[in-house]
Amino acid sequence: MSKKINIEKLVRKNILDLKPYSSARDEFSGAEGVFLDANENPFGSWNRYPDPYQKELKNEISKIKNTSSDSLFLGNGSDEVIDLLFRVFTNPGKDQALTFTPTYGMYEVAANINDAELLQISLDENFQVSIDENLKNTLQNSGLKLVFICSPNNPTGNLIQQEAVDFILGNFSGIVVVDEAYIDFADQESWISQLEKHPNLLVMQTFSKYWGMAGLRVGMAFSNPEIISLLNKVKPPYNISSLNQEAVLKTLKNASEINKQLELILKQRELVISALTDLEMVKKIYPTDANFLLAEVDNANELYDYLVNEKVIIRNRNSVVKNCVRITIGTPEENKKLIETLQKFE
Repeated sequence: MSKKINIEKLVRKNILDLKPYSSARDEFSGAEGVFLDANENPFGSWNRYPDPYQKELKNEISKIKNTSSDSLFLGNGSDEVIDLLFRVFTNPGKDQALTFTPTYGMYEVAANINDAELLQISLDENFQVSIDENLKNTLQNSGLKLVFICSPNNPTGNLIQQEAVDFILGNFSGIVVVDEAYIDFADQESWISQLEKHPNLLVMQTFSKYWGMAGLRVGMAFSNPEIISLLNKVKPPYNISSLNQEAVLKTLKNASEINKQLELILKQRELVISALTDLEMVKKIYPTDANFLLAEVDNANELYDYLVNEKVIIRNRNSVVKNCVRITIGTPEENKKLIETLQKFE
């Protein structure tokens, strides 16, 4: 049984009143005809504007994700989705968003750009959300409109426990965003399956990680059609290029090969973890459900500088989690180079 949420009451008044831009492709979306409506150059291979609502691509994604196309929004990366959520739901200088730290830095950047106060609750020693009075009281803040939960979390790599997400959904009447950029590397069902139960839930996924298309900048948001229509209302008219739509469609037809790559990444993840465990300078390797791992070392700054000098680039997360580095799982050859360089350093 889904709870009653008045989405309209959460939306900024100027967004409710907004008359969205109507492009030529909004007014006529057919595929055949003499097109003299959009001031396009009649010559060239890519002279026509793309489908502003990516209908063909959404239909294919919906089949894979077992959802309806009107429950799907495509953004110029997940970062555009994050920014649009702030634009739709937070009044500048007035409303708030909540994150659990350490986490993905773009939530804070988007909050600052949109002049929304960002509340931050620290994760516990296992990088999990503490279900306590502080959380419950924070969720009751009248100005709190958005809660961001990154699961698997970046930079820690772990899934956030389901009971914590359930608690937030059950005690908050704003928009709950579960960022699943790394969900394909985890052994857990996506929160997409819970959308009908929770009308205020929005799930973000991406083509950057599992699908290997970070350079295309295509992010997905799954939610109830009312929230999706609001995102469509405020997005730029042609936010996903024709080239990118076609490239994603082509890759979707090659899903079996992508899954083989996933299996290899997961095997390599265990190999890298095993190799790091044998190094004395590695003090702790945190559990991971992503295509990367967070490791505590003797001196993160020194190690990072050494690896950069050896042309092995990892991420120094010392400023976020003391003496920790984040290591993405690469190809077998890249991982071999990493391990040999770490052994040489030690």
